[in-house]
Amino acid sequence: MTPTLRTRAIRLIPGLALCLAVTGAAYLCQRAEQALLGEAWLEALVLAIVIGTALRSIWTPDPRWQAGIAFSARFLLEAAVVLLGVSVSATTILAAGPALLLGIAAVVVLAIAASFVVGRLLHLPARMALLVACGNSICGNSAIAAVAPVIGAESDDVAASIGFTAVLGVVVVLVLPLFGAALHLGGLQYGALAGLTVYAVPQVLAAAAPLGSVAVQMGTLVKLVRVLMLGPVCLLLSFAAPRLCNETGGTWPRDPAGDRPARARPALHHLVPWFIAGFLALIALRSFGLVPERLIAPAETTATFLTVVSMAALGLGVDVRTVASAGSRVTAAVVLSLLVLGAMSLALVLTLHMA
Repeated sequence: MTPTLRTRAIRLIPGLALCLAVTGAAYLCQRAEQALLGEAWLEALVLAIVIGTALRSIWTPDPRWQAGIAFSARFLLEAAVVLLGVSVSATTILAAGPALLLGIAAVVVLAIAASFVVGRLLHLPARMALLVACGNSICGNSAIAAVAPVIGAESDDVAASIGFTAVLGVVVVLVLPLFGAALHLGGLQYGALAGLTVYAVPQVLAAAAPLGSVAVQMGTLVKLVRVLMLGPVCLLLSFAAPRLCNETGGTWPRDPAGDRPARARPALHHLVPWFIAGFLALIALRSFGLVPERLIAPAETTATFLTVVSMAALGLGVDVRTVASAGSRVTAAVVLSLLVLGAMSLALVLTLHMA
């Protein structure tokens, strides 16, 4: 190991150790639930983000913790998603079908449009309305971070949008299983609903877990299709945003050959993230029988553990005070946007009649 890599690895230790400690506490709480109640009503996936959020609410980690927390929230999650490809069966893929795939694309596009209109009706600046719309409709923080330079968003708007998606993401994870149970949705239906409505991949896994492995598999598939919509959406916004955001405020990069704003188009390697490519590759290997059966269970266990660690990291990045300090119009726009997405998603799931 080179000195540079050794230094980087050492920087990860404090934050990674903290995430592992929260993960351990989540598993202990799950075991305590099982001992006291006979079963775990809240699994470690959910408990990790709840414990992490509670800790973050009373204590703000200083910079020495951040590298390890960021590594756990991003790379460990991406590795977990890749490993999940081993567990996805051909039955789940066939259950999705072309109708669901087209429906996902339609829901994302319509939800972005509807959420943008809601934000503008509430007199949010156009850039803020677009950040909220894309964050809710695609993949939370990742979508906000990708869209921000395309539309010339200010850093304050980006920070506020990311804070909201983090806080509301926890709320959705806790509430959605109750909603699914009340509607008596099956594993495929509920997994599709979770994949369509929940922000981040680990949150989808946590929200889907209470209804079993089929819900987790379907939720992961649907969520990753949503993530793939980020590239086309950024490309379209690079052309449309200058007209949509024609108000004062924000900065546009200038075209050196003229006076028109230069559109920030996404790089090709951002259109299909590496972990989605890996996930699809493992699905293909599993489908062709190239993955030994004895490796499937350990891969699933490892993916679950890495996901719990990433959930702990996600919780440690959630500041619930963000909602309290935001204005009522922003709060209303984010909540209404989420409700619009939920209504569209439920309509699609019920229309497709998945068994």
